[in-house]
Amino acid sequence: MPLFKSIKVNSKTSVHIWKITEDPIQLASGLFLTSESKARVTGMKSQIHRCGYLSVRHLLALENYSDVDLFYDEWGKPHLNDGRQVSITHSFDFAAIIVSDTPVGIDIEKVRPKVVKIASKFIGSEWSYLDQHGDHFVRHLTAIWCAKESLYKRFAIAGLSFKNHLHILNFHPQDKVFFGECRFDTMLHRHQLAQLSLGEYHCSYIIG
Repeated sequence: MPLFKSIKVNSKTSVHIWKITEDPIQLASGLFLTSESKARVTGMKSQIHRCGYLSVRHLLALENYSDVDLFYDEWGKPHLNDGRQVSITHSFDFAAIIVSDTPVGIDIEKVRPKVVKIASKFIGSEWSYLDQHGDHFVRHLTAIWCAKESLYKRFAIAGLSFKNHLHILNFHPQDKVFFGECRFDTMLHRHQLAQLSLGEYHCSYIIG
């Protein structure tokens, strides 16, 4: 079982990360899936997506949940039947979940140069501290993208803009803990986030 890492954030919050090395048949072995989930997996054309979907169910089992305990709302946000908060992510070789008693979000992204081409779509106030000529520009952009994805998953509000409504405050790649804000209409929420490097991948999640 390739559990890559488990992090006990605090007494109410846990993060679990899976490194995907199996194929879908191996991952499906021993899992109970609802008929809806079976149909969803069967309909996935990408093996990467099937593996990500199935590995998340293994991670849920670490928190004593099964596929039947998970459901999604109209915005695609995952929920647990007992009312605890959950956020899910998967990207190529990794999948992760965060489970908590408070609202959370988590994201994993592969560090790729293509992020530079889309930076103008999600970078807003962050241009003020970004070194666009630095050696770590791609990783810095990826880290900000990850952080904003984590915030977006926490709120899942229609019309929320990564560029205009989500802000990562004076964040640098070496920071283990940092802050992000959601400013939308009359709403202002600030959250503390954490990050970690997974080699060619980057992970961010809300811790408070």
